[in-house]
Amino acid sequence: MNKDQINELGKNMEVIGMLEGFVSQTVETTLLDPDDCWQPTDFLPDLTLPNALDEIKKLRERSDCIPDTVISSLVGNMITEEALPSYQTYFNLMVNEERDLTSTNGWVRWSRAWTAEENRHGDLLNKYLYLTGRCDMKEVEQTIHRLVYNGFNPQTNHDPYQAMVYTSFQERATKISHVNTGKLADKAGDSNLSRICKTIAGDEARHEKAYKSFMSKIFEIDPDGGLKSFEQMMRKQIVMPAILMAEGAKNPNIFADFSAITQKIGVYTTWDYASIIEHLVSLWKIEKLTGLKDGASKAQDYLCTLAARYKKIAERMKIPDDISLSWLSNNKKLAF
Repeated sequence: MNKDQINELGKNMEVIGMLEGFVSQTVETTLLDPDDCWQPTDFLPDLTLPNALDEIKKLRERSDCIPDTVISSLVGNMITEEALPSYQTYFNLMVNEERDLTSTNGWVRWSRAWTAEENRHGDLLNKYLYLTGRCDMKEVEQTIHRLVYNGFNPQTNHDPYQAMVYTSFQERATKISHVNTGKLADKAGDSNLSRICKTIAGDEARHEKAYKSFMSKIFEIDPDGGLKSFEQMMRKQIVMPAILMAEGAKNPNIFADFSAITQKIGVYTTWDYASIIEHLVSLWKIEKLTGLKDGASKAQDYLCTLAARYKKIAERMKIPDDISLSWLSNNKKLAF
């Protein structure tokens, strides 16, 4: 890292510090008190009741109607959610200069409260999938273990601005993925899974709104820096949080296979990637920013045409006809 890059990062961290009060207010207005939040047990059979086994049987009967592709996609989404320790660690390294996880600083409070809400997602999906009997849970658990073991690198180069772009993008992507999974569950006849997915998507929508508002404030204070960081993040492409789920494992293609399934069944596609870029460029009014320095002006031009480029890529996308994954309990090949 050269001197100019170090100075740029220092300036960006100063702006992040200026937003501390706004972020603290967002904790109060966007995130919920733990006593008011839904919990995984609200959606699952109550094992303390005499009819618990009957309720589990009903859950399994409903889940039997869900296609293998949707179950596999749901497993991948759950594994992504379960790697939360890596995401919190990354976020704290970006914005928590105090290194005190009990601090009343707005950014630290946000990190704790956001993590607490996100933690329920993996818990709920994990328990649901376990009860369905549709998965080889040992294989699933090994993949979770591997992902947390391998860590998380969104390639933001220690830049807090890029971190805000990344989280804004990913929260929206995760919301889309859960919404579309819920629609497929509805179509298959599992209304409870649909409700689970839509509830999780609701959390993601609140979190997305917050991260986008953080980046909006950055553009108000430092439009040149915000544009350059937005461009740098998008030139590298947005790395999916679960991309390292199989690095070093017996089957290093698990993430690619999972991604192909989500693309094929419409849970998360290249079209969605393009639509998110388009949404963020519009929301942050990138095209309307004026008085920019040369580097930022070039970044503006690049960002305003990027969504169209990805739409052209989406038109040419081809997906494999069949994929084999080890997450399903019967270990059978998935035929699209």
